[in-house]
Amino acid sequence: MISFLRGTVAHVGLSSAVIDLNGAGMSVNATPQTLSRLRQGEEGKLFTSLIVREDSLTLFGFSTDDEREVFDVLLSVSGVGPRLALAVLAVHDPEAVRVAAHSGDGKAFTKVPGIGPKVAGRIVLELAGKLVPHGTPGGSTPAAVTVTAWKGQVVAAMTSLGWSEKDATASIEKALADSPEIAEKGNVAEILRTTLRWLGQDGARAGNRVGSRG
Repeated sequence: MISFLRGTVAHVGLSSAVIDLNGAGMSVNATPQTLSRLRQGEEGKLFTSLIVREDSLTLFGFSTDDEREVFDVLLSVSGVGPRLALAVLAVHDPEAVRVAAHSGDGKAFTKVPGIGPKVAGRIVLELAGKLVPHGTPGGSTPAAVTVTAWKGQVVAAMTSLGWSEKDATASIEKALADSPEIAEKGNVAEILRTTLRWLGQDGARAGNRVGSRG
């Protein structure tokens, strides 16, 4: 794996740069912010992630190791490829992505061109627990938020997945009726998972009831 490149910057374009490594030019895709820090003719360093496909090898470059880490985690979301992951980092810095994923803020991801409400909801759901803001106690302990704050975020995530606001609110309340301790923690991702799990179980129960009547 190519972890980083350091060499003379031979070219800086709108979406990529070429780093001269002892006579070999390595093309690297990067965000506008990362490219703006490079100067043609001067030495540059980029942390990199190599994406291997059947017909291509593509390098993506980042200013910091943290930026690369967030990029790699974004790729774990179904339907999110390297170009879309790079687009997320072109709009949000790594810490903003961590905060949005940790708090269940799907709207933050809809600000990225190419990401609609459904994809944003999937990103929030699949990144739950994978990206934690720096400074969070214990590295993984969710920060407590008020009921007003977490309920709005969970409802927004569910509506982005296709539920109406009314159904989402009712489902959250029913799902947490037997698990008040989860609501007290105010962990948006955990509350969202609990609600979706309850909906799945409730759907299965409804199916069984229909089957028994038949």
